[in-house]
Amino acid sequence: MEAETRQKLQDLQILEQNLQNLLVQKQTIQEDLSEVLNALEEVKRTSDAVYKMVGSIMVVVDKKKTIEELEEKKKLAELRNASVVKQEKLIETKAHELQLIETKAHELQEELKNLLQKSPSTAK
Repeated sequence: MEAETRQKLQDLQILEQNLQNLLVQKQTIQEDLSEVLNALEEVKRTSDAVYKMVGSIMVVVDKKKTIEELEEKKKLAELRNASVVKQEKLIETKAHELQLIETKAHELQEELKNLLQKSPSTAK
């Protein structure tokens, strides 16, 4: 039982580490999405020419094509975010289940220890 408990704790630690990694990914995706939304808003709002950085120079680009590209980036960022949220929920559920199992195992160990301690004194 001891080895099994250690394995469950190790599994829980791995899940928590995976969750931390997902949270970092989620933050990066949300920052990218925010940047795309701001750029999209600016491009839609402007009536002037639209410029884009290509290497170290700025070039004039087609506004409509730029909006299409930004919309596509927005969709991809939203899909990535939804995927990370789904993975996050799955890991949180697994971690919660492991915590419940660990708590129950600990309670059973304590109960068994108490029964074993009582057993010799009741035999006398």
